[in-house]
Amino acid sequence: MDAQNAVKQPKIKKETKNKIRVDFERTPLKERLKAKFGTTFFYQKLVVVIFRLVLLIGISYVILFPFISKIASSFMGMNDFVDPTVRLIAKDFSLDIYKAVFTELGYWEAFANTLEVSIICAILQTFTCCLVAYGFAKFKFRGNKLLFMLVMLTMIVPHPTMRLAMLQNFKDFDVLGIMDLLAKINILPDGFRYGIKLTETFWPLYILSAGAIAFKNGLYIFMLRQFFRGVPDELEESAYVDGSGVFRTFFTIIIPLSVPMMITVFLFAFSWQWTDNFYTELLLPTGRMTLFNDIISDIPLSLRTDYAGQGLFYQAIHNTAGMMVIAPLIIMYLFCQRYLVQGIERSGIVG
Repeated sequence: MDAQNAVKQPKIKKETKNKIRVDFERTPLKERLKAKFGTTFFYQKLVVVIFRLVLLIGISYVILFPFISKIASSFMGMNDFVDPTVRLIAKDFSLDIYKAVFTELGYWEAFANTLEVSIICAILQTFTCCLVAYGFAKFKFRGNKLLFMLVMLTMIVPHPTMRLAMLQNFKDFDVLGIMDLLAKINILPDGFRYGIKLTETFWPLYILSAGAIAFKNGLYIFMLRQFFRGVPDELEESAYVDGSGVFRTFFTIIIPLSVPMMITVFLFAFSWQWTDNFYTELLLPTGRMTLFNDIISDIPLSLRTDYAGQGLFYQAIHNTAGMMVIAPLIIMYLFCQRYLVQGIERSGIVG
């Protein structure tokens, strides 16, 4: 009945709309303003807009004020931290904190080490997680759901619970006891009987990334699996008919389609590796500085002092070092925001 009534209702013709608009324009300005701004609907809409604006300003203030205060304090001198009249604008403007972090804490060396580890691990994690996720999404085999559940379990198990086992594993690294076997048959010296010590190198991080078992790899596999499940099977079937194998189809058809998703996974992997302190403290060599472990945790010698505002000043140094650590990530996000949003939308985990 509603559909029939809707059909019976006369439609407003284009000529009628034009006539109404012309008549409205010919009315006096006072009458037009009254008709436009003097209605209850207008005031209701105005109240909603004002409420939304105030709410957004309040939320933005709560989120941005800590960052603004940290940036402002990074340009203050020692005297500003004991001056009660100084809030956000420094009286004794100084760049001593930035100079000390760059020169005394070895910022550029730590930056280079962190960049090297983050890029290599992110590339390895993106590629291996793609392979694993493609297998879960497109191949039906016995135990598929069970194995995928175990992958999801890696997102739940706290990493500190694996600290001792992981340290012992890479301290005497030996895959399936091969090194011990070769040493027993006198192919390798007895010094390799208990494996190779990898705890003072970058290799543990690379091995974990290449095996798709590094930090947050369960999340990456889940995201890529959701994306691959949305790829039509007809594309792969047509490639198989043309004579392409599984790997050729994967590299020539699937990979080009999943570039936005792979960029998203790469950005996530790079960012989490950049700010990681669990694996780097546990496995990386002590002589190779990293940003999150060494820059934030230390105080430059030239800025160590004893005076009334020591605590606030030291906190400002840590805050400045923290901002210098996350600054490259912010710059990268500004250039890659489009790919990140597009990849998350295509992953199927939002909606």
